[in-house]
Amino acid sequence: MNLPAWLRLLLWPLSVLYGDLARLRVWLYEKGYLRPKRLNRPVISVGNLTVGGTGKTPMVLWLAEKFLAEGKRVAILSRGYKGASGTSDEIELMKFRLQQRALFGVGPDRYAQGKQLEASVDLFLLDDGFQHLQLARDVNILLLDASQPLGRQLLLPAGPLREPVSAMQRADILVLTRSQTSPQAASAIAKLQSYPVFSAATRLLGFRRLGSGNQALRIEEIGAGPFYAFCGIGNPPAFLQDLKNWNLPVSVSSEFPDHHRYDQRDADELQAAARAAGAKAFLTTEKDAQNLTGATFNEFPVFAVIIDLEISQPDAFLAAIRSHLEARSAAA
Repeated sequence: MNLPAWLRLLLWPLSVLYGDLARLRVWLYEKGYLRPKRLNRPVISVGNLTVGGTGKTPMVLWLAEKFLAEGKRVAILSRGYKGASGTSDEIELMKFRLQQRALFGVGPDRYAQGKQLEASVDLFLLDDGFQHLQLARDVNILLLDASQPLGRQLLLPAGPLREPVSAMQRADILVLTRSQTSPQAASAIAKLQSYPVFSAATRLLGFRRLGSGNQALRIEEIGAGPFYAFCGIGNPPAFLQDLKNWNLPVSVSSEFPDHHRYDQRDADELQAAARAAGAKAFLTTEKDAQNLTGATFNEFPVFAVIIDLEISQPDAFLAAIRSHLEARSAAA
């Protein structure tokens, strides 16, 4: 969120009220006036404190791959934000990447979705679950964007914070994402030593040409550019910075609202702009690729950028998760 200063000032009283209500809600759960429901399988929650992208979907995919490789039966619970008919762009992206190796429960009542699946799984991954206090979890993983210091942010609606920064105390494990873009990441980690804290960087795996199957292409196979980059995600500058870090020559770019569903008019306007800029192809995100079914690009190829997370000390990170799972299991 990048609101003008006058609008932030105008909305600030609403942010104060929002913060008070958020604190009250947490207090009601902490004191037992509201009680979370518990599934009969371990639940690992992945969430954040802000609106916009901090890497929740890549983290859920990373965890799913690790537990699937251990032979675990995994289910992902998600609200399916801005989706319909039991799915969304992020759900479709995860299904595409996991290729029917995991189950999905999608809907506002994640406990009800989990109850339908728990006999068939060994553990649940709760996507965007930090604020979903209605469902008990065994591990609370909180993602923080290293490129956007929280101390300078305001609560909704004047700013991007979904909860006060003090809510961080509910986390079991902190992960600073996009650590490769922030020179302050190391000092931030040093300040957070009261938590198990790890860093994560975005790693380029390859590219997939839309309309040409699932084959992953190497950087040498997509041409030398220049490229036209576009996206409709929570944090477009992070995507553009990643492209720069990977030395992909981007001549021009366009940003759309998060979860934007592209139509043919969008495609025609993008192609006209690419033609004028002398671009040779488009680059977009895997999430955006799920929203391009209503658009056809006849003049230029469109490449979805395939990424994953590179976790610092991955073995220690998984060990911290297992330690919390074992502790909660023993307590139960």
